[in-house]
Amino acid sequence: MWELIRISLRAVAGHKLRSGLSMLGIAIGIASVILLTSIGEGTRRYLLEQFAQFGTNILAVIPGKAETIGVPGALGGSTRKLTIDDAEALKRVPGVVDLAPVVFGSGRVEANGRGRSVMIYGTTPNVPEIWKWSLRTGSFWPETDPRRGAQLVVIGSKLKRELFDSGNALGEFLKMGGRRFRIIGVMEPKGQLLGIDLDDAAWAPLASVMTLFNVDELNEIDIVFHHAREAEALEERVRAVLIERHGGREDFTITSQDEMLKVFGNVMEIVTGAVGAIAGISLVVGAIGILTMMWIAVGERTSEIGLVRAVGATRRQVQWVFLTESAVLAMLGGLIGIGAGLGVCALLRAAVPGLPVHTPIVFLVVAVLVSLVTGVLSGVLPARRAASLDPVEALRTE
Repeated sequence: MWELIRISLRAVAGHKLRSGLSMLGIAIGIASVILLTSIGEGTRRYLLEQFAQFGTNILAVIPGKAETIGVPGALGGSTRKLTIDDAEALKRVPGVVDLAPVVFGSGRVEANGRGRSVMIYGTTPNVPEIWKWSLRTGSFWPETDPRRGAQLVVIGSKLKRELFDSGNALGEFLKMGGRRFRIIGVMEPKGQLLGIDLDDAAWAPLASVMTLFNVDELNEIDIVFHHAREAEALEERVRAVLIERHGGREDFTITSQDEMLKVFGNVMEIVTGAVGAIAGISLVVGAIGILTMMWIAVGERTSEIGLVRAVGATRRQVQWVFLTESAVLAMLGGLIGIGAGLGVCALLRAAVPGLPVHTPIVFLVVAVLVSLVTGVLSGVLPARRAASLDPVEALRTE
């Protein structure tokens, strides 16, 4: 094998330009696959991390049935509203560890002579434990009846910075919808979730925000449970309670965080695979280039083939010489492509720090194997042509 590789490397070096052009096709194909699949895999991991940071043992109840109106709760309709009473009833369901009713909307907040439009969330003070958030300073409001409001607010780190710069915000007043709220806490930075800046937001008692937006229904009820194995049983119990409260109608949607993670993971795997397949077209072009070069090489080296056959080389040995040469060409091109792909990925990380790019080791191993297989397949026809030459006729071409 080492002798075959040595002969192949000498043959490749003997036609530098032609060999370089043949390897270029494979290199471009491998680099494209590495780059595009790295971006796809990075995006998949980023989305999974974004959702996982809120915990996976969460059930979300949303008004509206997905099968009925397409997007639960988004298009309105004749569905029965989710209410605080529904949330109170779900607290008593066996297996529910904690629960947070949520209402939200976009509104303008003003403080310190400045103002901006942000997301305003109305909820209960147990939200940091449910969503796995933490406060930088201050605290949430005391636990009370969710039907009773209070003019208290907790703000995100970005909102605090925009309104108060580096000054202290605790104890200051903030206006929302013409009402004054006292700032009692500032959240730790959380980042963005699907384009929503969670640091540029405000949280206030549920009843106060419902009054602010003049609504009497909830946007969501988030339920925490202990173990993933309990999810299905708890979902059925929650569904039964709400169906009974809603007059026998299932006019709501229950989703688990784990299910959402799986859906996003599956979608991104499909996207990554599709993108990789598209980039793989370049490999086909590279394979055709190697096949063409090897086919020409057989014609140029007919007398050489006749000579080695005349001194005792078998058809199989001749075939292996050309198969190995084709494989070496593809492998060299693949290694160049891997280097180029990793280099472009590194440049992307440096140029766009927020771009999720991740290249698992398995991708690189697969790239090497694909290069090898491509080279072998490209060399099959030329190798068979070389092995089928009659040694006497081949020597006559000299």
